[in-house]
Amino acid sequence: MPARRIGRMAKSPDGAEQDNLLRRAAEGDKASKERLVEAFLPTVSRMSAARGEQGMEIGDLVQEGCIGLVEAIRTFSVSGEPDFMRFAEAHIAAQLTNAIEAEAASVREAEQLVTAAEDYDRVELVLARELHRAPTEVEMAQKLEWTVERTRYVALVVTEARRKHDEELLAYIDPETLVIDGEDGADTAAEIDPNLN
Repeated sequence: MPARRIGRMAKSPDGAEQDNLLRRAAEGDKASKERLVEAFLPTVSRMSAARGEQGMEIGDLVQEGCIGLVEAIRTFSVSGEPDFMRFAEAHIAAQLTNAIEAEAASVREAEQLVTAAEDYDRVELVLARELHRAPTEVEMAQKLEWTVERTRYVALVVTEARRKHDEELLAYIDPETLVIDGEDGADTAAEIDPNLN
């Protein structure tokens, strides 16, 4: 959300108004929930900015923080907690932490998959040279010391990556510059050696 909009937001409601808004929001009143979200959005922004160097964009963190805030609004009335601000901050912090950890796990998984694909490519070439044919997935799994299921999954990833690479390569090739075998090979040879005619 743009900073200028945050700057225009109303200050946090006082105790009686806040209690009334929380009660009505818990009963499903959308306007009350939105009023509370707007009032506490600066808190979400502040807490998100404090975690801005942990692998996620600030905008994404603000969205995650708002999820935590909405959950706090929804559950505060039955929580037994006396202080909504502390309750909301705890929920916002938990949501931000979970989002950052999930993003880090996703990055690690992607990096591991890249390494696995590189290993698959290398072993496929080695086995093809040794066997003088394309290796089976069982042979690949044995050489890589993987399960057949993992080998099959990485093979699909590698195949898709190769397909995309070929598509990107073809996008840079001008078909008009290609010379197909046999199309003008004879003419070229004749130009080099007229005795060939």
